[in-house]
Amino acid sequence: MKEVDSINTQIEHVKGRVENALTLAKQLGADNAEVALSRQQGLSVNTRMGEVENVEFTNDGALGITVYKDGRKGSASTADLSEEALQNAIKAAVDIAKYTSVDDCSGLADKDRLAMAPADLDLYHPKALTTEAAIDIAKQCEDAALASDARITNSDGATLASFEGFKVYGNSHGQLVGYPSTRHSLSCVSIASDGDDMQRDYAYTVNRDFSLLDAPEMVGQQAASEVISRLHAQKISTQKVPVMFRADIANTIFGHFIAAISGGNLYRKSSFLLDALGQPIFPEHLTISERPQLAKALASSSFDAEGVATIDRDIINKGQLETYLLTSYSARKLGLQTTGHAGGIHNWLVTANGGDFDAMLNQLGTGLLVTELMGQGVNVVTGDYSRGAAGFWVENGKIAYPVSEITIAGKLQDMFKGIVSIGTDTDMRGSIRTGSLLIEEMQVAGN
Repeated sequence: MKEVDSINTQIEHVKGRVENALTLAKQLGADNAEVALSRQQGLSVNTRMGEVENVEFTNDGALGITVYKDGRKGSASTADLSEEALQNAIKAAVDIAKYTSVDDCSGLADKDRLAMAPADLDLYHPKALTTEAAIDIAKQCEDAALASDARITNSDGATLASFEGFKVYGNSHGQLVGYPSTRHSLSCVSIASDGDDMQRDYAYTVNRDFSLLDAPEMVGQQAASEVISRLHAQKISTQKVPVMFRADIANTIFGHFIAAISGGNLYRKSSFLLDALGQPIFPEHLTISERPQLAKALASSSFDAEGVATIDRDIINKGQLETYLLTSYSARKLGLQTTGHAGGIHNWLVTANGGDFDAMLNQLGTGLLVTELMGQGVNVVTGDYSRGAAGFWVENGKIAYPVSEITIAGKLQDMFKGIVSIGTDTDMRGSIRTGSLLIEEMQVAGN
């Protein structure tokens, strides 16, 4: 495949430049150094009400270098990848290291943890896409939304984005690795009105492989269906009820869990899950497995941002916390070993013990289905949770009517342990693969 050969040639060329940068850092007095270089190119088009609103071509790159000398650390970056700019960035990093404080925990990841020969995870699926073809796809998507219901009176547009690029990482331990990747997405935002009421909602599809995106018409129709369902939302009284988070936002609950077990918050003692390793955090029915090397997956990587090899592991096993999420630095601060999470998590798979979406509604019975969250009222230090929400009131397992202008609140500790079930309606579009999530009870503030 011509595209694969071309990008592999680029990666090999960049590896040579990274190797030269590491050599120069040594010559300038650094004890150790690490260099990361990324490049991305692609196309993004946006249409609104049948007209082209924006066409954007991307072709950029960035290099970051970190040097270590006598326990001190210096970092610099540049978007200019010329030879002169690279040399200036390296010199700047070395100069900065002369003035920073000594920190025994800083430094490269341990050599025995590095991915010296990472596996190919099939993340590169380029799509030859003309501007005209991209515009046509975006228009098809938006047209499908506008044509699906007379109450779709306006649109915030449809956007098609297609990007490809690569990352190269090298360090003084002799590691020099890189890989190409692609990411394609299509989204549509629809506006519906009926009488005095107006609502806005969206739908999207994303994949490494363009051919696996949902059809434009399907995305447009889904955006229309979402917004129509929200018309004439009602308010509800303040009460304690079961709350179900639909699959596409259930991942936010686990996002707060990620923050609470991340090394940076732990060594700063800024987490409600301090000293929680080995303790029950969730119910026994819940297991979270990390699978970093799934082919084509959106959050797959053979190594993290420090070059550390990623491995399969259980984060939660039958409700019990099995590991923190640590970089080399946070691990040293805590007297532990890095877990390969510099830069984030990799493909979390949450076990399902409930049925499909309808079965989950039936289990909810009478309560609140949340489909949108607003605000940032979450305190990872205390576990306090309070966010604006919108969704649907459910009675006897059936959606009764849309609701808005409500707040849901609780303690994350109680919310985690109160997870009754996880649905099989798994959302595959992110780094956390989970179905709808049902919590036994939360405080809902309405009228």
